[in-house]
Amino acid sequence: MAAEAALSGFGVPIRGQNTGMAVYTKKNMREVENQAPKFGMPDGLDARFARSALGGKTLGLSRFELAPNFRMPFGHKHNEQEEVYVVVRGSARIKVDDEIVELGEWDAIRFDKDTMRDVEAGPQGVEYLAFSAGDDPQDAEMVQGWWTD
Repeated sequence: MAAEAALSGFGVPIRGQNTGMAVYTKKNMREVENQAPKFGMPDGLDARFARSALGGKTLGLSRFELAPNFRMPFGHKHNEQEEVYVVVRGSARIKVDDEIVELGEWDAIRFDKDTMRDVEAGPQGVEYLAFSAGDDPQDAEMVQGWWTD
């Protein structure tokens, strides 16, 4: 049957077909190494960057967990990447350029390219996922102490 020889409309091989290439990668985000200690980040921050672990080429995925009331010590932006954060537990305030945005569980916020932002956890802490789209995972400008009260 012709359908058996082709890929389905979603790019996934039809049952029983072997194309010789991987069509997906599965990884538990808690098994990805916490990179915060490698970069001298303070206690209260857990940062797991899964682009490489998932084999992403233009899609990045990261998981962050911040202790209660912890503020990232730097703001950052990407010159060539959009990014979306999704809060999966807790709450946070995010400074986006000059505006403070409150986020709760399952709120999502998208950032255009070249938009400076920083995250501060709420009183119960925050766990969020960051999705990015762009070719260069190093495309980031970080500014220490960017968010001051």
